[in-house]
Amino acid sequence: MELTVKNRARPYLTGKLFDGISSGLFMMALPWIMLSTPNMGVFVAMLALTCTALSFCLTPIFSTLIDRTSRKHLLIWVQMLQTCTALLVALVYGLGYESLWLLAIAQIVFWTSSNLAWTANNAFTQENFEQHEYAALSGKQEVIMQGATLGAGALGVLLLERWGMYEFACFAASASAIATVSYILTPYRRQLRQSRVVSFVAQMKESREIYTQRPHFYVFLMLSALSYPILTFLTKLVPIWFSEMGISGDWFAGYNIAFGTGSLMTGLLVSRLLGLGSHQLIMIGSMGLAAIMLVGMSLSPSPHFILVFTFLFGTFNALNRIARTNWMHHSIRIDQRGRADGGLQMFATLAQSISYVGIAFLSHFGITQLGFFVAAGVMLFAVFMMMRLNNRLHYVHKINQSLT
Repeated sequence: MELTVKNRARPYLTGKLFDGISSGLFMMALPWIMLSTPNMGVFVAMLALTCTALSFCLTPIFSTLIDRTSRKHLLIWVQMLQTCTALLVALVYGLGYESLWLLAIAQIVFWTSSNLAWTANNAFTQENFEQHEYAALSGKQEVIMQGATLGAGALGVLLLERWGMYEFACFAASASAIATVSYILTPYRRQLRQSRVVSFVAQMKESREIYTQRPHFYVFLMLSALSYPILTFLTKLVPIWFSEMGISGDWFAGYNIAFGTGSLMTGLLVSRLLGLGSHQLIMIGSMGLAAIMLVGMSLSPSPHFILVFTFLFGTFNALNRIARTNWMHHSIRIDQRGRADGGLQMFATLAQSISYVGIAFLSHFGITQLGFFVAAGVMLFAVFMMMRLNNRLHYVHKINQSLT
């Protein structure tokens, strides 16, 4: 049985690795190229706002599709789309044309399709593996995702300063192609099948009922999910601030490496960390510690200190996300997982959109560094609300036990 599990996980994790490399190259590194042109901070923030707005509109469709379609097929289709997009960029730049608008379109494609892949991956993991495998698999996924996505983002910044866009795009296309093949080779134990005829629109409308049946549970998850828009907020805030301060791209690469290394540490130790307490308490504690790291980043007098606090922030941010994902694996039905994740993603995307407006505002008035204080305040508020909701969840659980 153990050999079967390893054989089932190996090609899947290989696909995750190269998926993370290609996505990291286009989503993390391209903004730095745009910022190399003077006065592009507002453009980069508005591009991110466009990506999040489009993702928000598409999420209900994507999440319902995940609960109706083979999740393995969705992972394959996303990688094929990203391969074609990277090849198009390589072709245009190979012919001698340069266009920031083409790069912006490529980032939109990678951003929206990666959101679909992220939700499909969570549902695929819950469906294709056993409950006792989730914790160990989450650790491996975290190591791969951070080592690939953020490592590729850091590598991408360095490569873009030494390579041309043609070589960069070809490298990303190759990674997406390898991910496609890996997902094709992944054994799939499909459990989700439509047992009754339900229209796509009707099933999409059922998403509201999923949330109203367990409001406190999902509000708690939403507050925990704020760590993702905070992360993407920092991903845009830090390069803009570095650019305004005249700090080189090597430091931004160092920021990505520091965050990825912290998350890697969590991935290596996650099985033990998840045993320290309940998923809820781990989420609350890691969110609180991450907020403290943000305060440290805001008070850092130099990039060196920012990298130290970034490492610790990455550690606690990853622990919060892994605990949340595993709690959802154990608490949500397989046939509802896509739409459950979709609701959280819509909330996180809305928070992202608001945060990018804030970045544009801060950049316009030259007070970018205040963004660290804002992010810390949001996370501390979320921790306070999560503590109250956790008490409420315990109270409801005790009532249910007494009734049964």
